[in-house]
Amino acid sequence: MSDDRFVRAFDTASSDFERLGQYLWKPVGQATVELTGPAEGQRVLDACCGNGASAIPAARRVGAQGLVDAVDMSAGMIGELRSLAAGLPQLHAHVADVASWPGSGYDVVQAVLGVFFFPDMAAGTEHLVSRAAPGGRVGVTIWRRGAVEAAGTHLRDAVATVTGTAPAKRPTGPIDAVNEAGAFRDWLADRGLDDVAVTTHELRLHLTPEVAWLLVTGSGYVAALSGLDPAAIGRVREAYLDSLYRSGTDELDATTLIGVGTRAVSRRSSAG
Repeated sequence: MSDDRFVRAFDTASSDFERLGQYLWKPVGQATVELTGPAEGQRVLDACCGNGASAIPAARRVGAQGLVDAVDMSAGMIGELRSLAAGLPQLHAHVADVASWPGSGYDVVQAVLGVFFFPDMAAGTEHLVSRAAPGGRVGVTIWRRGAVEAAGTHLRDAVATVTGTAPAKRPTGPIDAVNEAGAFRDWLADRGLDDVAVTTHELRLHLTPEVAWLLVTGSGYVAALSGLDPAAIGRVREAYLDSLYRSGTDELDATTLIGVGTRAVSRRSSAG
């Protein structure tokens, strides 16, 4: 799904990922499931599942006669999910690369804040689309342009201050071309979806010091701390929070775009 750097980051973040979840992952996951609409008895593939922010509500909706295959590369995240979903036997959690997942014929396929980690975002998403039954629903959630970027900017500056290096540049990728509603709708249609609708899910987080630091330690941003000893990480935390305070940044835009469509019945895919 992603390179080892991000897998290691999410393994490291697994415990704080759950703490951040109440503010961020769970609202976004729940909003996605409300739009993909799994029903009683249906089969769902939850890609890039993390610790279950969308997989768990999907499992509750499909009930005991349904099935949710939740897939992630991070063993730490899957371990957390298995604990959280202990009372949901219809949820099967897998440590695997969902970009080559063999199962198919799902009624619903959903991927929340994950497709931009694929080495090839377009090909990975097309594989997910191919896992749905013809006419099945597919939902993909991404950050809206500009969302959560302020946290990354202040973090990169803090790391540079502590390490005495030049601030790292914000990583760019294919997501930057599609993170507005119209472009995202067209991109999903090009991946093989019909009747695509994109919903903007507005979310703003009040940045208490706890929440601001959880955004680092409970997300992929934790990769920026790789290689730093505990004392240096403490100095980064202090510099990061001070930078947010001095800039007057007490709220973070965490708005997402949720694109949902149906797999085109006529689509032919080498993936099946």
